[in-house]
Amino acid sequence: MNASHLEHIVIALGVQCLLWPLVGRWVAGSLIVAIFLGREIAQHEYAGGGPNHVGVLSGLFHHWSPDSILDVLSPAVACALLALLAPGSLLWRRRRIRRQRDTR
Repeated sequence: MNASHLEHIVIALGVQCLLWPLVGRWVAGSLIVAIFLGREIAQHEYAGGGPNHVGVLSGLFHHWSPDSILDVLSPAVACALLALLAPGSLLWRRRRIRRQRDTR
């Protein structure tokens, strides 16, 4: 993991928090991950000679490295964790119910 992966995580979580009130936590996370995925695919198309010289799905299947996979995977995991652990999520509610049972 390098600095660009951490930057992508911070950007993704920030945008997810900004969009959360408008579209919900899961959709907000999905939107920003889709943007990072599109960015990586476009970079791979340009690595293959540009969008006019490669096939339609060339950027999706060629030129992927562990670094570029982590550029998409790290914000995806961070956004999913935020959506799972945020107040109001199913896990949050289950934990609160358990606490209330234990205090009785």
